[in-house]
Amino acid sequence: MLAASLTQCQRDIADRHVRPDDLTAFVQSCTTLLPIAALWWATPVAEDASPWLTLGLMALMTLFLLRVFVMMHECGHGSLFRTQELNRVFGFVFGVIAGMPQYVWSQHHQYHHSTNGNWSKYRGPMNIIPVQEYAGMTAGQQRRYRVVRSVWIAPLAGLLYLIVIPRVTWIRGGLALTRDVIAGKLSEPQVPIAVLARRFSRPYCASLREYQHMFWNNVALMVLWCLMAWAIGPLLFFSCYLLTLSLAGGVAIILFTVQHNFEHSYASEDQGWDRNTAAIHGTSFLILPPVLNWFTANIAYHHVHHLCARIPNYCLVQCHKEQSAMFADVTRITLLQIPGALKYILWDQAGRRLISVAEHLSRATA
Repeated sequence: MLAASLTQCQRDIADRHVRPDDLTAFVQSCTTLLPIAALWWATPVAEDASPWLTLGLMALMTLFLLRVFVMMHECGHGSLFRTQELNRVFGFVFGVIAGMPQYVWSQHHQYHHSTNGNWSKYRGPMNIIPVQEYAGMTAGQQRRYRVVRSVWIAPLAGLLYLIVIPRVTWIRGGLALTRDVIAGKLSEPQVPIAVLARRFSRPYCASLREYQHMFWNNVALMVLWCLMAWAIGPLLFFSCYLLTLSLAGGVAIILFTVQHNFEHSYASEDQGWDRNTAAIHGTSFLILPPVLNWFTANIAYHHVHHLCARIPNYCLVQCHKEQSAMFADVTRITLLQIPGALKYILWDQAGRRLISVAEHLSRATA
């Protein structure tokens, strides 16, 4: 009954709120990109004036980079602009600034949307394991499992996620593509190189098209790095860049995690899984101050987003208000509750929900 009503709700909100507007999207893009440019222009001035002023600019830059990442995410859904060409162009720009090949990321993100709540297929950025698997670990393994899922590791995770892994994946993809083409040419000399290249596929790079997006994202990023290092000095640029992007990536990972990992969040297996039920009981509503909702482009209304990912961020709030009765059972999480929500790092397969280590130990003792 719930699944049927949610399906009807999904159709209704799609009809009413899938209304991308190019002008609104362009204004949002300009009010994101232009302040970042201004902050970088002011950085060397701030460095000469005061270290505290520099830290303040870096804090603002972190927030704007977080907004860049969310806007990139929205372009991947084709929901920011009305025309797909504009979504592709601005998605590429946002992806370069965020350090992430936007097209490649969006393909992986679509998998998350198609499997949300099905923990047999997708277990979130923290890769949550079942209770039985955790119970079978040694004390040292359990401690490492908890540590790497701690909120304090988030900046390091952001560094790896936005800076290190995309570059390593690009290099691996380039080497693998070269090997495949050479091997193919040796075994099938009559086959054109372009045909051999189109056969390319790896788990971390599914197609030649994905590799091409990786290539151009990294080329544009390297050019941008060189220009910025020349303009304000390599030490100042890379120290500010690495710190702010790592923090922005860490915050993005935390926000994404608590939107799906919280007390007794819906965590189904293949059998009996329902995507729309997962949107209500496996996705949270973050209660953020208005200024943070702006910097995160309303991604806090994640339950609405999962019911219909084609709704632009500037339509999510109104949709939530109109469907408030339908969303009454969605779990609300405030800023102060985020650290507590991050403690739910075990998958109770029998109960089809997430639990904390403390709850697991309490059960084991009982």
